[in-house]
Amino acid sequence: MMEYTSDEMMTVAAARLLRDGNSCFVGIGLPSAAANLARLTHAPHTVLIYESGTIGTRPEVLPLSIGDGELADTADCIVPLPEIFAYWLQGGRIDVGFLGAAQIDRFGNLNSTVIGDYRHPKTRLPGAGGAPEIAAHAKQTFVVLRQSRRSFVERIDFRSSGGFLGGGDERDRSGAPGAGPQQVITDFGVLRPHPETRELLLAAIYPGIDPAAAQAACGWPLGRFATLESIEPPSRAHLEALRALHERSDRAHAVHHPLPI
Repeated sequence: MMEYTSDEMMTVAAARLLRDGNSCFVGIGLPSAAANLARLTHAPHTVLIYESGTIGTRPEVLPLSIGDGELADTADCIVPLPEIFAYWLQGGRIDVGFLGAAQIDRFGNLNSTVIGDYRHPKTRLPGAGGAPEIAAHAKQTFVVLRQSRRSFVERIDFRSSGGFLGGGDERDRSGAPGAGPQQVITDFGVLRPHPETRELLLAAIYPGIDPAAAQAACGWPLGRFATLESIEPPSRAHLEALRALHERSDRAHAVHHPLPI
């Protein structure tokens, strides 16, 4: 068995959750790596959609942003931004919204806006972009986020994207059509919502990880399902594809492209 890092385990675990043929609205960073790994391995017919309007894109390297030309060069088509959101997302045509964030709370609400007080922040983050709409309208959302007491917090500093709001049926009453965050993939395992309270619980764990360590790395008293699943380690095929993807991306992004004068 090949050795692997915790980031590789997390990315492979996230990729495995995508099914072949899914339409997936992809965020930049870890979500993009996981979605493209799925496309390059077990789910070649996954339709990747980025916020810039690229549909069915098959990037050779990971994009630096949603506006990366690599996405447009390899897409089946490019549509205007309003069409992506109004026709595809709000039209119920997105199976999975794949998101990241800086903070998450026990009900899957996300913060991508600011750490600390909004007017006097410790850290000003890039912002949510289209994530609020994706979190509301995708049939379900997956969240990929490294777990710590700083990122999994009792109360997020700013609610950029709604999960299950205050828990229970509050999301249903809000009118959000999507099912919300059904999988939260961390570097310890996977959290899923309780069917009634909608609080995130530890559902699955990686090889060699002590569930107590996952619970200790959470800012709220993290519960767990009665039966804790064991997640298989990454396969050789997944690891080789992921490492090749990162190597191609690093080489491509190291090249300086001067702007035409």
